[in-house]
Amino acid sequence: MLQSVVRSVTRLSVAGSRSYCNASDKLVLTEVNDKTGYATVTLNRPPVNSLNLELLTAISAALDDLLNNKSRGMILTSSSKSVFSAGLDIMEMYKPKQERMKEFWTTLQDVWFKLYGSPFPTVAAINGHSPAGGCLLAMCCEYRIMLPNFSIGLNETQLGIVAPTWFQATMRNTLSRRDAELALTLGTLFNTEEALKVGMIDEIAANKEEAIAKATGFLDRFKKISPQARSMTKQALRSKDIMELEDNRSQDVDLFCFAVSQPKVQKGLEIYLESLKKKAAK
Repeated sequence: MLQSVVRSVTRLSVAGSRSYCNASDKLVLTEVNDKTGYATVTLNRPPVNSLNLELLTAISAALDDLLNNKSRGMILTSSSKSVFSAGLDIMEMYKPKQERMKEFWTTLQDVWFKLYGSPFPTVAAINGHSPAGGCLLAMCCEYRIMLPNFSIGLNETQLGIVAPTWFQATMRNTLSRRDAELALTLGTLFNTEEALKVGMIDEIAANKEEAIAKATGFLDRFKKISPQARSMTKQALRSKDIMELEDNRSQDVDLFCFAVSQPKVQKGLEIYLESLKKKAAK
């Protein structure tokens, strides 16, 4: 489940912390606080951190690095001031090449396995909008802190898409089953206050700095808890969801590729892309 992948990283020394970044593109920035041992992982693919193959590969490598270095905790955030992550990059699904499409979906699965099943505690500092795949990343974390005036949710049905079963399982692990069913079928995007009320997030912070401070406070709560006991308890709680995807992984890839390749889906993606171009032209 948590396969280790050897990656090349650039390591830069700064006062009180160590920074790691992907040497080729810096799509993910990781800074480890030497005092606490906590890592802040920052998504860094402007303008909106759309999850393409390259960004997902960089996230996967960053998680491997934290695992191999026995991280004490991770805070996931964004370099953008308005978007945490806009979700999956639509260009990975529009007129796709079969092999790349398979690799894209397999890498997304990898990221989910590693983040949802991470042995170290995780927090999302959501400093911008977080629809669809962005919401998935946030929900994979054990604790979520969000800034005001942003939105979050799995809004796939609004786009005529069905959220995969493991997306749905992640939401059921976050919300009550009834709230998850309503949110998934309606494709609800919650504003920050609504997200707090329904349990999508755990706290609201006034700004990113406060969100990071609150995230650090959450991780500090585990200082006197056995890391092994904490990790094993988390794994037990999430193992059913993880095993279900592990047992059906290749079928899930095939289903995604089949669904995306359908003419109606491709037409819908084309219409959506045209609408984005019109908005950008205004």
